Amino acid sequence: MESGVASVSPPPSDPLEAFPQQNLEPGDIAVLVLYFLFVLAVGFWSTVKTKRDTVKGYFLAGGDMVWWPVGASLFASNIGSGHFIGLAGSGASVGISVTAYEFNGLFSVLMLSWIFLPIYIAGQVTTMPEYLRKRFGGNRISITLAVLYLFIYIFTKISVDMYAGAIFIQQSLHLDLYLAIVGLLAITALYTVAGFAAVGGMEGLQEKYFLALASNRSGNGSCGLPREDAFHIFRDPVTSDLPWPGILFGMSVPSLWYWCTDQVIVQRSLAAKNLSHAKGGSLMAAYMKVLPLFIMVFPGMVSRVLFPDQVACAHPEICQQVCGNPSGCSDIAYPKLVLELLPIGLRGLMMAVMVAALMSSLTSIFNSASTIFTMDLWNHIRPRASERELMIVGRVFVILLVLISILWIPVVQASQGGQLFIYIQAISSYLQPPVAVVFILGCFWKRANEKGAFSGLILGLLLGLIRLVLDFIYVQPRCDQPDERPAVVKHIHYLYFSMILSSATLITMSAVSWFTEPPSKEMVSRLTWFTRHDPVVQKEQVPPATPQPPTLSQNGTPEATSTSIQLEIVQENMSKTHSCDVTPKQSKVVKAILWLCGVENKDKEEPVGRVEPIIMSLEENHVVKTLLDINCIVCITCAIFLWGYFA
Repeated sequence: MESGVASVSPPPSDPLEAFPQQNLEPGDIAVLVLYFLFVLAVGFWSTVKTKRDTVKGYFLAGGDMVWWPVGASLFASNIGSGHFIGLAGSGASVGISVTAYEFNGLFSVLMLSWIFLPIYIAGQVTTMPEYLRKRFGGNRISITLAVLYLFIYIFTKISVDMYAGAIFIQQSLHLDLYLAIVGLLAITALYTVAGFAAVGGMEGLQEKYFLALASNRSGNGSCGLPREDAFHIFRDPVTSDLPWPGILFGMSVPSLWYWCTDQVIVQRSLAAKNLSHAKGGSLMAAYMKVLPLFIMVFPGMVSRVLFPDQVACAHPEICQQVCGNPSGCSDIAYPKLVLELLPIGLRGLMMAVMVAALMSSLTSIFNSASTIFTMDLWNHIRPRASERELMIVGRVFVILLVLISILWIPVVQASQGGQLFIYIQAISSYLQPPVAVVFILGCFWKRANEKGAFSGLILGLLLGLIRLVLDFIYVQPRCDQPDERPAVVKHIHYLYFSMILSSATLITMSAVSWFTEPPSKEMVSRLTWFTRHDPVVQKEQVPPATPQPPTLSQNGTPEATSTSIQLEIVQENMSKTHSCDVTPKQSKVVKAILWLCGVENKDKEEPVGRVEPIIMSLEENHVVKTLLDINCIVCITCAIFLWGYFA
């Protein structure tokens, strides 16, 4: 078995070089080119087939997706390059504990379609800030949330995926395709089997992982040593890297935020043809959430066994030489394994698939971020903006997001001891719990009102931002350095802080709501779990002859008027004004720019007043609903078994 390990070891000529095979072979390049051409063909076909020049077509994919694209889209939007690099890196560094995030998400994605999505559908909302505007009234909560979401996307999504992709392919191509998930599973199964064979299977991994020490590690101290509880998810509540109470309680609240209230994820489900297809997509994504343990975490641990000098380096100077990051090189575990084990051709295909995962995640984030900015911020600033203006603003804002995220990448690289995935979860634990609590109370407590929600949200965010700033000021020291951070940073784990934030927000919001006036009936009807089946009323509040264009709503609630134009944009008097602006002939350059922005130069003869339903119906076929419910119970049972087996 030792000879098997030696056969895949890096060349002895330069033992500290992270990627001795950086140059792609002709076979790899051929695979990348073919894949790129295939992606272009599918992209052009999708562009022609979908209505890119309408807000509904751009933001909700026309609202006609069936269950399996919804499930693949949910999984692809969640699993970006940050997961490949981060999960494998944490697996190499501390073991399987990070799998708890994936198993936790399994329950949350089911809650999305069974509990939260029916509320969003009943309320006819398309963005999460819009739900808060309808549920609580006013604009300050929805605007605060819109700005916060954009910051979260920059801190934990866009910059992280860019950084992870740069680690993996180092100036390679950038591709995009959800169908790459199929190739991902097939190829990762191949190299996972090859990696396990090289270390002697699961038993060999459990034995050799604890012996995988860098040859350049100093003899004294614990730097570079594997954790004794590396093969356990539940760990010591005080001294471990992921305490078990934090996993059960502190981790669940950010997970609910991500899967049930995050625009990126909810928007995928809202694009489903109906509620049954949305549930089927969630079930598919839930089953696929088991895969990261086997295709990311375990391969990361295998990579440490095979390449301990690079992946498990413990000396800052040597780590700087290996991967350019003195905090540690565990994040190179996944690309190291793939680039060293896979043969020519498959290596190029795996690179293509990996980058496709990166781009699928990024495009989902870009689309949702531009939706929030355009519909919840820009529409508030310019309520009479034309559809063309909204589409162009959304595209331009994506460019701004990219630039800001690139500037943030150095902070990502230096955070959390070089563990990318832990950086993501720490930031999430500081910013997401207050938002999640506001949504939970808004959906399940009819007495919750705007004053309570805003008070709890602001208090929670202030506490979270204080801890976030302290984390950036007092960076986690390296293993060979003394820990002189303040007690609130040193001794309060970020998952415990998540529990504190959730409790503070919950108490504040409940107290203020209870001692102030209750919300009006319009702010509760069809906007909570208990009122989702209320009859649609108040349509007479929006007369059809009203001259103000931005006030058409699906359910007639006054609070919906500033956002309901998002998908229908029925601005008849505005369209007449602007129709003369597009009649003159335009140059080919202008036409090309408008096409890239998704704005087709059509004659405005078509009546824009043709209204389509924004979102699916709550009605379900009884037989299909029963089958989905049974499948959901089976999925939850399997998840509980996995928790117990690996805990």
